[in-house]
Amino acid sequence: MSMKLAIMTQPTFFVEEDKILTSLFEAGLDNLHLYKPDSEPMYSERLLTLLSDEYYSKITVHDNFYLKEEYKLRGIHIDDETTPPPSGYKGHISRTCTHLDQLKATKKNADYVLLKYIFDSQTEPDQKASFTLDELKEASRKGLIDKHVYALGGMNLDNVRLAKNLGFGGIVISGDLWNRFNIHQELDYQALIDHFAKIRKAIG
Repeated sequence: MSMKLAIMTQPTFFVEEDKILTSLFEAGLDNLHLYKPDSEPMYSERLLTLLSDEYYSKITVHDNFYLKEEYKLRGIHIDDETTPPPSGYKGHISRTCTHLDQLKATKKNADYVLLKYIFDSQTEPDQKASFTLDELKEASRKGLIDKHVYALGGMNLDNVRLAKNLGFGGIVISGDLWNRFNIHQELDYQALIDHFAKIRKAIG
């Protein structure tokens, strides 16, 4: 079984973003998490309108959940284990989990779960790995880590194989991708697209 690959957006908006996201979709991205904490919804709306609607079914929103219905997006993401979905919501839900002992219960309330801080974060320097390798191996042995759990936090090309061996169903890439493009100085993002292709190949 090949692993799934999800890409988390930068937390801020930037000029080339719609072009880069379009290129990633064209290169085979099928799971984008639109993560723009504390931003005005109109900026997310503007970004979505700049993308082709053929990609909407591949996008999950982290807040401003009304966008899911308005743009027929894939689903919503709840950034913790227990917050209930919006009243009457029917559809795809993913969640973030930060404790192994809550993983079993969280999986029951989500289509898949992002287990956070597997490794030291590459985008948040103060966020270190939450689990030892032995703890992850034990969770895998118990069946807590399975195809419904994606590894999030410090994921990069070098540790894809480790996540695969632990039994994760997918990985979430953020810093390892975005750190290859300086949003303030660069216009050419081919290196970022090439890196995405390498990650895809590695999880295949």
